[in-house]
Amino acid sequence: MLLVHAKGGPPLGHVLSRTAARAEVHLLALSALPPAVAGSARRLCASVVTPADGDRPDLVSLIVARAEAVGADAVLTFSEYAVVAVAEACEALGLKGAGSAAALARDKRLMRRTWRQHGLPQPEFRPVDTEADLHAAARALPGPLLLKAAWSAGSTAHRIIRSPHEVPAAWARSRAVMAESAQLGYAELHVAEADAHYVVEQIVTGTASGWFDEPGWGDYVSVEGVVTDGTFRPVCLSGRMPTVEPFTERASITPALLPEDAQDRIVDLARRAVDALGLRDCGTHTEIKLGADGRMWLIETAARFGGAMTVPQIEEVFGLDLVGMLVDHLLGRPAAWPERALTPARARGAAGSLVVLAVDGRGRAWPDRRLWDFRAVSADVPLSRGSRLSVVAESSLADGEVVPVYDPAAGANTMAALCLLSATDARTVLRDFETVVDALPRVLPAAQPQEVSA
Repeated sequence: MLLVHAKGGPPLGHVLSRTAARAEVHLLALSALPPAVAGSARRLCASVVTPADGDRPDLVSLIVARAEAVGADAVLTFSEYAVVAVAEACEALGLKGAGSAAALARDKRLMRRTWRQHGLPQPEFRPVDTEADLHAAARALPGPLLLKAAWSAGSTAHRIIRSPHEVPAAWARSRAVMAESAQLGYAELHVAEADAHYVVEQIVTGTASGWFDEPGWGDYVSVEGVVTDGTFRPVCLSGRMPTVEPFTERASITPALLPEDAQDRIVDLARRAVDALGLRDCGTHTEIKLGADGRMWLIETAARFGGAMTVPQIEEVFGLDLVGMLVDHLLGRPAAWPERALTPARARGAAGSLVVLAVDGRGRAWPDRRLWDFRAVSADVPLSRGSRLSVVAESSLADGEVVPVYDPAAGANTMAALCLLSATDARTVLRDFETVVDALPRVLPAAQPQEVSA
């Protein structure tokens, strides 16, 4: 197995251990290995190659050459930013992969055009390549609007436009954030002009009321699944806490506490969305906005498993090693995918991942600067009986580092840490996360002026 690593996706440590249990792993690292897993990567992998920038003018050719050099029987990535390149490399090598349609699940312009051709529910939208395009779209679409970079991930470069006079500032800031993200390694690795492509869409009114039995849930869910030989196989649904403005994700919770009939309707829409894109062999992650009176709108589908801790959450709650199962499928072995999407009744407890941002439960900025210190959080935040909180080291600041100021345009780029919570049920995860969010600006140590300036 040639595993192509880049920024984003599930934690590399989790991916490597599960892949190495099923195959000889050769790692092609397009991004630097997180220090927390660099040592284990060299123990688990038969080879680790990090190409110099000058060695990869054509990323697909680089992947193909490395796959041929190690005799790879399969090539896989879990990073949004390498999905298209790996899919094209698999096509060239004659190996199983997402297929030639992978770009439809990456470029939000192509994705929305495809769904419109299939009559699927989604917000009204316009592709935009220039500020003039954005002005024209703002005149044509009912507001408020959301400007997105077509190839972004993690809610980066999102800007809300409430009136036409906000267009120039929104356009400038979104482009600046994309440039900053590229410097951090959070950018498309294969499509040269990706940073110039944008889409603007109508902001539809979502609600969790009528879908969930208790308050506190966000108004969208994700359907986690896989496509094998062109057939979509849903695995389960994950719920959310409300996003932080504009639409930055704060927490994912598995399972989503939905009635079975509601889950069936959501899964059916996800199936139609994935089928329309024509994917072949890959993980999938489909986000769906929930509205009043049972209305739904497609947000996006990815040709890879959900990022952050989605995959470890599913393994803990449902006992499914999605990474290992996908490796088996790509290598031609049988994998026991669920017959239908698993419901909360099948769950063994619940798990959730929390993105630590410097905002309170209402999305307001903390009144002062704080240092990240997981020891203080674990010692001073009261959790429910049986709940366990841990920190994902490779996705978090080291203890003692200053928590970044939350930037709405930068989204997840300004997160301080990623935490995993295990609990007896999903309601408890939600309530414990609310407790953690409220306590953070109180229990984290205050940053001194010299630490902030540094």
